[in-house]
Amino acid sequence: MRQCLSVILLFWSLFFTAFSAQATPVIPHKTDIPLIAAASSIKFALDDIVKQFEADTGLSVNVSYGSSGNLVAQIMHGAPFQLFLSADESYVEQLAKVHLIKGEAQVYAIGKLALVAPKSSPLLLDKALLGVKTLLASGQLYRFAIANPRHAPYGERAQVLLNRLGLWDKIQPRLVLGENVSQAAQFVLTGAVEGGIVALSLAIRPQFTEKVNYLVLPMDLYPPLKQSMALLNKADTTAALFYQYVLSSKTQSIFKQYGFAKIESQ
Repeated sequence: MRQCLSVILLFWSLFFTAFSAQATPVIPHKTDIPLIAAASSIKFALDDIVKQFEADTGLSVNVSYGSSGNLVAQIMHGAPFQLFLSADESYVEQLAKVHLIKGEAQVYAIGKLALVAPKSSPLLLDKALLGVKTLLASGQLYRFAIANPRHAPYGERAQVLLNRLGLWDKIQPRLVLGENVSQAAQFVLTGAVEGGIVALSLAIRPQFTEKVNYLVLPMDLYPPLKQSMALLNKADTTAALFYQYVLSSKTQSIFKQYGFAKIESQ
C-alpha cells in the first residue's frame, strides 16, 4: 500500500512540476549569450551600445564584425548568429528572400561617407574631390583606399560617388581594397595610402583624427546607406531584447554621436 501511495505522489509531483515549467515565462539567463553579426562601420558605436545594454539589463551579447556581404554568406552557410545588423538594407533583404529572418527588417541608422587622408599626405580634402583629381593628374596619388564594393556597402557607395564625379576609371589602378570599411580606414590610419573614402563613424574617432584629416561628403552624391537589421531564425529572448534596445532613444543618441544621421531623415 505504501509503495502504491508513493508512486501516486511521485506522479502528481512530476505533473505539477511539468505544468509549472510550461506556465512560467522564459527569462533569459546570463549564460545565454547570443552571437550577433554586425557591419564593421558600426563597431565603435555598437561597442558602446553593448556596454550600456549590459549595464541596463544585466544581459550580455557577443558581436562579430565584418563586411555585410561576408556576414550574409556566413549566415547562409549556417553560422549561429541570432541578429544581423547590416550596413545596407539590401543585404537583409537577401536573407528575407530565403526565409532566414524573423519578422520585419528595421532601419536603425543612416550611414555617411567621409573623405580621409593622413596628415602627412599631400591630398587636399574638398567635397568635389578636386584635390584627388589634382593629385591623380600630377602622378602623386599612388594608393587610395575604399572597402571592397563587391561585398561592402560603404565601398559600393564610394564607387558610385567616384563614378558620379568622373573619377572611377582613373582611380581604379590606384585602389587598395579593404575587406571591410574598417580595414580600409586602417590603411589610411597607418599612412599606407594617400587617401580614401570610409565611414564617417570611423573617421571621427579621436584615435583616428590624431593622425588623419577627414571631410564629410555630400549625401546627395551616393544612394542612402540605410543600415538595416533583422532578427534571425535562431534568435532567443536576449537577442530580441537587444533588437528593441538598438531602436531606443538612448541608443539612437549614441549613433548620432558617431556621425550617423537620424532614422527620420531617410
